Amino acid sequence: MSAHLGTAERPLRVAIVGAGPAGFYAAEALLKQKDLVCRIDFFNRLPTPYGLVREGVAPDHQSIKAVTRVYDKLAAGTNVRYFGNVTFGRDLHHADLKARYDQIVYAVGAQSDRQMGIAGEDLAGSMPATVFVGWYNGHPDYCDLAFPLDCERVIVVGNGNVAMDVTRILVCDPAELAKSDIADHALAALRGSKVREVVMLGRRGPVQAAFTNPELKEFGELAGVDVLVDPADLDLDAQSEASLAEDKTAQKNVALLRTYAARGETGAPRRIVMRFLASPVEVLGAEGKMTAVKVERNQLVAAADGTMRPKGTGVYDTIEAGMILRSVGYKGVPIPDVPYDSAKGTIPNVAGRVTSPESNAVVAGEYVVGWAKRGPSGVIGTNKPDAAATVAMMLADLPHLPAASNAEDVATLLAERGADAVSYADWKILDAHEAALGAAQGRPRVKVTRVDEMMAIIRQGR
Repeated sequence: MSAHLGTAERPLRVAIVGAGPAGFYAAEALLKQKDLVCRIDFFNRLPTPYGLVREGVAPDHQSIKAVTRVYDKLAAGTNVRYFGNVTFGRDLHHADLKARYDQIVYAVGAQSDRQMGIAGEDLAGSMPATVFVGWYNGHPDYCDLAFPLDCERVIVVGNGNVAMDVTRILVCDPAELAKSDIADHALAALRGSKVREVVMLGRRGPVQAAFTNPELKEFGELAGVDVLVDPADLDLDAQSEASLAEDKTAQKNVALLRTYAARGETGAPRRIVMRFLASPVEVLGAEGKMTAVKVERNQLVAAADGTMRPKGTGVYDTIEAGMILRSVGYKGVPIPDVPYDSAKGTIPNVAGRVTSPESNAVVAGEYVVGWAKRGPSGVIGTNKPDAAATVAMMLADLPHLPAASNAEDVATLLAERGADAVSYADWKILDAHEAALGAAQGRPRVKVTRVDEMMAIIRQGR
C-alpha cells in the first residue's frame, strides 16, 4: 500500500458515481479495511439514494427494502458524504473528479432496456417493463406516463423476476397494494384497471426460465388469481430432463408449474397465463396502436456450447391484447467521458478495472461495480461480493497510483456552479416527510415523485 495514500496524513479520496446497492457495497468494503483511511463521496442524479431498492424493487416486497438500513449506517459515517441532485456530465464532469479523487467508482447500473427487434414494436401500447416499474415505484422520470389499463389482456415478454413483478402488480388486488409504498398515481390507475389476464411469454422451456422459486410461488398465493399452465409445456425433452436433475431451483420451479397445471381454472376473476417455448414475432395494430401479438411456437435445440436454445417451428398463433411489456434484458447507457461497450451495454473492464475500448489498456484509478460492470444479472445481494472484488483491485492498485492534485472540496465547486446538492441529512428530511405521510395511511411511506417537490420539502426543512 502507498506510503501516503490511505493514511491519516493523506486519506484516500474516493468518488462513487451512483448511490444504489453496488455503490454502497463498494463503500462498505472500503470502510471495512482496518489499515485504510479513506473519504468517500457519493454522487447521484436524483435527490433520493438507494437506486433500484427504491425505484426497482416491487412495492409489495417491503422486506427486501430493509437492506437500506445497512446503507443508512454507512452514509451516516463521518467519512462518507452524499451529494444528491447532482447530474454527472452537467453539474460535475469527469475531469472534475479526476483532479480531486484518487479513485473513481462507477455504480451507474443498467438504466435502459433491450428491444425485441420485431415489427410493430414501436406501436402505442408496446413499451419496456422497466418504464412500467419506474412508473409504479414513483421514479420522477416516469411519474407522468399513462398506460392503457383499459384493456382486458396484457402480454409480458420474458420470465425473469422483473417480468414476474410487473405481471403480479397488474393482477394484484389494489387493496393489497394500498398497504405498500406504491406511487399514489399508480395506485389510482390500478384501482380503475380493466386488466383481467396477463399472458407471460417465455421463449425457452420451464427448465430454462430465469425466475426464482419465491417469485413463482407468490403467483399461486395471489387472492382472486388463477395461474394457468399448459401441461404440454411441461413435457420436457431429454436434455432438459437431464439438466433438471442438476438444478434444484429448476426442479422446484417445474414442480410448482405442474401444481398450477393440475389446478387449472377455479373461476377466479383474474388470471396469469404462463406460456413457454413461445416468441413474439410481430406486434399487430391499427391506427398506430397495438391490438394483438403474433407468436411463434419454439422448440429447443442444443447449441455448440451445450446450452438449449429456442428455434422457431413455423407454427403461429395470435393473441389479442391492449398492451405488451417487454422484459428481455437491460443495458447501461454511456456517460460523458467514460468508456462504454455498446455491444454489451457495460463499462468495459477487467475484474472491475475500467479499460479503454480502443486499446484495452486499464484506465488508472477508475473502477466499476454492479450491472455497469457485469451486465444485468443477479439480485441485490449479488452486488456485495461483486463490489468486494472490485475493491480488492482498488487496494492492489494503491501503491502505483499518484495522489489527486486538486485539494479543493467538490462542495465548493458545486456551489459555484449553482447546483443545489442534497446532503444525506437533507435526504433524511424528505425521508421523514414520506414516512409521516405513510404512517397516517398505515403504509411504509408515501413517495414524493417529483424532484421540484422533493427539493421544496428539503429546503423548507433545512
